[in-house]
Order: sequence, then structure tokens, then C-alpha cells
Amino acid sequence: MQPLLEQACLDTLYMVGWSTLIAVVGGLPLGVLLVLTDKGGLLQNTFVNKVIGQVVNIARSMPFIILMVALMGFTRAVVGTTIGVEAAIVPLAVGAIPFFARLVETAVREVDHGLVEAVQSMGGNTWTVVRKVLVPESLPSLISATTTTIVALIGYSAMAGTVGAGGLGDIAIRYGYQRFESSLMWITVAVLAVVISLIQFAGDSGARVLHRRAGKGGEPLRFRAFTGLKRSGAPVTAEATATKTS
Repeated sequence: MQPLLEQACLDTLYMVGWSTLIAVVGGLPLGVLLVLTDKGGLLQNTFVNKVIGQVVNIARSMPFIILMVALMGFTRAVVGTTIGVEAAIVPLAVGAIPFFARLVETAVREVDHGLVEAVQSMGGNTWTVVRKVLVPESLPSLISATTTTIVALIGYSAMAGTVGAGGLGDIAIRYGYQRFESSLMWITVAVLAVVISLIQFAGDSGARVLHRRAGKGGEPLRFRAFTGLKRSGAPVTAEATATKTS
């Protein structure tokens, strides 16, 4: 059992690691864009927001096992096969991007709009607001969103094992279910539970640390933003100075 479980754990971590990286790279800007293009956003555009929102909703509503089958042609075009660990990364990443994007949207909406207005009054453009306000202020929530995405991807990877993707799900199906080795199946379940618990603990700890740092009474965001804008040569208006000194 030990060699099988060791290789299966490595395959699962490999699939989930790369899928999470792709999901963060693709979902973070997508989630921020959903906020920026919404009503009252800095880049308000109802048509673009509706189109992106519908695409995200459709992708999120599709069961993963169906999505994996539907993407077989695309997966074969990308990695040259539809079986194995590398092939599973494609549907895992495609399924995780809209999931993570919605979590990012929720996290970014929680940012105090007064901070956005303060940076704008200091002469900051949209990119400055995103870089200095939206992402830094929502970072604890983004850490929690990433943790939730990783846990969901582990469950998806177990489902991918049913069609030959490898990993712990494949071991549970081929040996635990098809060969009636119940002990191996329950050991696999236990390993998955331990892995998920460790990931959840690490994510929660990281989010708490960031929350504590933000609440220690350090330099307020508007002062940091003001300093950054001043160093970059951006125009600082009288209103901005008043905001800084208030």
C-alpha cells in the first residue's frame, strides 16, 4: 500500500498545485474586473460585466465530471492526451478559474470604498487603486479564497481519478472499490482528510496573521498610498492633502 499511496499523494499535490496556480493567475484579474465593471465601479460597463458574469456563472454551474468530458478535445489539443496527471490539470484549472473569480469578487467588494476615493483624490488611476487598495486590503480574504479553492480542487482531483487521471481518487476507485480492498479505500479517505485539514489550517493561520498585522495600528493605507503617489510623481490635489491630514 505504501508505494501506491506515496505516488498517489505526489500526483494529487502536483495536479492541485498547478491547477491552483493557474486558477489564481486567471481568476484574480477576472474577479477584480467583475468589480470594476459593475455599476458604480471605476470601469463601469454594464455589457462587459453581464457577459463576464454569465460566462462565470455557466462555468461554475457545470458539474466537474461533465466539464472534464466536455473538455477532452481541448485537453488533447493542449497536452496531447486525455489520460494522466498532466491531462487532469486542464479541466481542473478551467473549472477552478470561475470558482476563484467569484470568491475574489466577494473579497474585493468588502474593501472600504472611502479608501478608493482617497487614492483617487490623490491623483491615482485605476491601476493604482487596484494595486494599492483593492488587492492589499482584501489580501486576508484572498488567502481564505485560495484555501477554499485548493480544498475544492482536491475534491475535483478525486473525481478526475475515476477517468484515469491518477492521484488518490484513482487509488480509491481501482483498488478500494473495483478490487474490494476496503482498507485501502478508507486509508485513502483518511489521507485526504489529513491533507485537507493541514491546508485549511495553514490558510486560516495565514489569514489571521494578515488580519492581526492590519489591526496593529500601523500606517494607514491612505498615508501609504499618498507617499507612493508622491514618489511616483503623480499630481496631488488640495483635496488629497486635506484627506491625508484629516
